[in-house]
Amino acid sequence: MDFTPDSSQKAIAKSVADACRRFDDEYWYALDQSHEFPTEFFQAMAEVGVLGITMPEEYGGTGLGIVEAALVMHEIARSSGAQSAASAVHINIFGPHPIVRFGTAQQRQRWLPPLIEGREQTCFGVTEPDAGLNTTQIKTAAVRDGDHYAISGQKIWTTTAQVAHKVLLLARTTPLDKVTSKTGGLSLFYTDLNRDHAKVRRIPKMGRGAVDSNEVFYDHMPVPVDDRIGEEGRGFEYLLHSLNPERVLVGIEAVGIGRNALERASEYARTRVVFGRPIGQNQAIQHPLAESWMELEAAYLMCLHAANLYEQGQPCGPQANSAKYLGAEAGYRACERAVLTHGGMGYAKEYHVERLFREIMIARLAPVSQQLVLCHLAEKVLGLPKSY
Repeated sequence: MDFTPDSSQKAIAKSVADACRRFDDEYWYALDQSHEFPTEFFQAMAEVGVLGITMPEEYGGTGLGIVEAALVMHEIARSSGAQSAASAVHINIFGPHPIVRFGTAQQRQRWLPPLIEGREQTCFGVTEPDAGLNTTQIKTAAVRDGDHYAISGQKIWTTTAQVAHKVLLLARTTPLDKVTSKTGGLSLFYTDLNRDHAKVRRIPKMGRGAVDSNEVFYDHMPVPVDDRIGEEGRGFEYLLHSLNPERVLVGIEAVGIGRNALERASEYARTRVVFGRPIGQNQAIQHPLAESWMELEAAYLMCLHAANLYEQGQPCGPQANSAKYLGAEAGYRACERAVLTHGGMGYAKEYHVERLFREIMIARLAPVSQQLVLCHLAEKVLGLPKSY
């Protein structure tokens, strides 16, 4: 099967790549140091339609699918902004899917246009410090009182909460000891991030300085019943519909970052002369870079394969998880090799490959660990006993 983008898809990807080129290494270096959100970049992505690429046209979106979204996110991650650029807009691509799929017409009209136009920003409140990847064990509670819920609890690794107006929040509406199934009793809300009742604390971290990660402490935050998506107790089920697209996007973003690093390494190897010859003339430099080219190509094709299966409505869990795994591994190896190709200068911020190396780590850690991907494939594809 040919996964070569058609002329329309190429035009979309090119328009996004052209917009990204306005934001160069110096722009992203400055934000990485200052830890400021890339507001100008975010607005530029709104102008070219990135923020609504998968959302319905009737609300101002482009109405395209995960294949086009993957091609777009690949170009964004391949740009100078790397993971910071991708993370600035990432939630708009997969996050609103439960709203589109399970929200009412009134909710979609109320929530989607501001997101698509870039007038509002949102964040994703699911992970908790004591639950980690075991989402069914979260404790943040939503207690109903008439036409409102009061939400209390703690979330961690909430991206963009420093600048977000809204939050897509998963909370427990039935106590864990009273649920009839481990995935039940969780409800999904899209609501104001009310800072009178939500304390946002930035987490200092090794990379992606331009896009914040946070702990958020909720203290009886009032949430209208009208801000609940779908039925009470089915929130986990609704989230599952966005997991496979997210894995595809994370994988192809990692490929984009890896290709960015590989291009920088190849350029340096062509021009850096030591002992009277370019270092790229040495096979010890050539071979690792050639291996990374192959690894990135293979991961890219897996990402498009998984995206295509999802578009066709076919089962794609193993392929989507494989796309995330292979993209993260190929991207990591390319970034590591880029640093090593630069030698001592690879450790210097001047050449930017150390920034890519710091940022690519995210793809190996989130939204699911590499080890859990392997466990999933062992169980679901190979038929081996569940190991956890």
